[in-house]
Amino acid sequence: MSPIGKLHAACVDRLTALFSHYAGQSAIVRVQNPIQLPDYSQPQPDVALLRPRADYYAQSLPVPADVFLVVEVAETSLKSDRTVKVPLYARASIPEVWLVDLKNEVVEVYVLPKEGKYQVSRKARRGETLVVREIPGLSIQVDEILG
Repeated sequence: MSPIGKLHAACVDRLTALFSHYAGQSAIVRVQNPIQLPDYSQPQPDVALLRPRADYYAQSLPVPADVFLVVEVAETSLKSDRTVKVPLYARASIPEVWLVDLKNEVVEVYVLPKEGKYQVSRKARRGETLVVREIPGLSIQVDEILG
């Protein structure tokens, strides 16, 4: 795995601050920590929004039913994030994935997993607003994510 670049790190830090601010008590913001998938893998998404739990998942790792949103940030890993991680999340029925493409300044949004694939995907660009489907009222502008 390549080392994390400065643009990637800055974007993850921005997302962490934004989600912490906007989500408030609606979600736990989990940064580069594992989630347990049914295939026994434990990916470590750059950011995940989880259902609140008093123990902050100290007793067990979050599973797909605990996940509102997964965000992967791609500075040099776009191809593998798109072809490996996004399908992995779809097979696990993670309800929503954002793939932040730093090079092209776009956020790919994947929703509605069914039979191992996301049924809907779109690209959001600067000037657009993204809404977290599982958390009513939580929206973030693409410009805020990209900086």
